Amino acid sequence: MEGDFIIGLLKLILINIVLSGDNAVVIALACRNLPAHQQKKAILWGSFGAIGLRIVLTFVAVSLLQIPYLQVAGGLLLIWIAIKLLKGDGEEEHLKAGTSMAAAIKTIIVADFVMSLDNVLAVAGAAGGNYLLIILGLAISIPLIIWGSQLLMALMSRFPVIVLLGAALLGYTAGEMALTDKAVGHFIETAFPVGHYVLPIGLAILVVVAGKLLGRKNSTLVDQN
Repeated sequence: MEGDFIIGLLKLILINIVLSGDNAVVIALACRNLPAHQQKKAILWGSFGAIGLRIVLTFVAVSLLQIPYLQVAGGLLLIWIAIKLLKGDGEEEHLKAGTSMAAAIKTIIVADFVMSLDNVLAVAGAAGGNYLLIILGLAISIPLIIWGSQLLMALMSRFPVIVLLGAALLGYTAGEMALTDKAVGHFIETAFPVGHYVLPIGLAILVVVAGKLLGRKNSTLVDQN
């Protein structure tokens, strides 16, 4: 019995390491332009808000994932968030600091809510209905997300290409969400067999191109004013 618990816990740790990556990307993207003294606060409050939502979602994930078109809607929302984050590169400098931090926290919570639909199902499945394991798995994800986002922010400031890769990852995740949707996922793969590869990659490219084009448009308007 104790051995099963330890094995279950190790599985949850591995799952959280794998699944916390995209959440850390969102947090890093949302906070990268905040003043240094606000970044840690935004990461902390955004992460805890997202974890709170994940706790609720963990107990209703199976029911939620049975709702037709929910994954598609979530994927579309995630695309919008990714484009907005990429388009807003440098835009936050024109906003008041307090408003920027509030917007960053809101973005973190909404994006994590969307992406957690799949993540929490994996955690709940690995825990096998053991609520203690589920709680431990959620607790483990907190430092992983916070530490990962801080590391990514430091890397983004030195290597701007990581911002593009992060936004592309969110677009790719949106494509995967659409493919796992109860209503349209099977239809897409049946009618378009290579859609399993084309859709996520295509959306990743779409996010980067749309984000950069809209960002240039905004820069032009700012320069004109």
